[in-house]
Amino acid sequence: MSDASLGKAGEEAAVKYLRHTLGYAVLSQNYRNRLGEIDIIAQDGDTLVFVEVKTRRSQQCGRPAEAVENRKQRKLSLVALSYMTRHHCWHMPCRFDVVEVIPSPQGFHLHHIRHAFLSKA
Repeated sequence: MSDASLGKAGEEAAVKYLRHTLGYAVLSQNYRNRLGEIDIIAQDGDTLVFVEVKTRRSQQCGRPAEAVENRKQRKLSLVALSYMTRHHCWHMPCRFDVVEVIPSPQGFHLHHIRHAFLSKA
């Protein structure tokens, strides 16, 4: 499986987990604008959740979430602000989550990190 197809499969596994296991309403996948991309935008109750999905073949080089460093956090924050402006949802509380995805013989192992970081914008 190529890295791109593994990443896409990891994102789909994260969407299923958020929808079916946690009951989130998934509002958008791969939301893009000129500032960047957010993998998943979902709603958890009254909270808007911006989700970065990190899929890795293993944890040999560290945890997948470690790839969401300060520069990436700032970019995600700016895209989230743009989304909130465009969709007039300033009244909603929001947070940033990371879902780590690692393939296993049974499918995928997911680790959900709520409130993974604070906005850097």
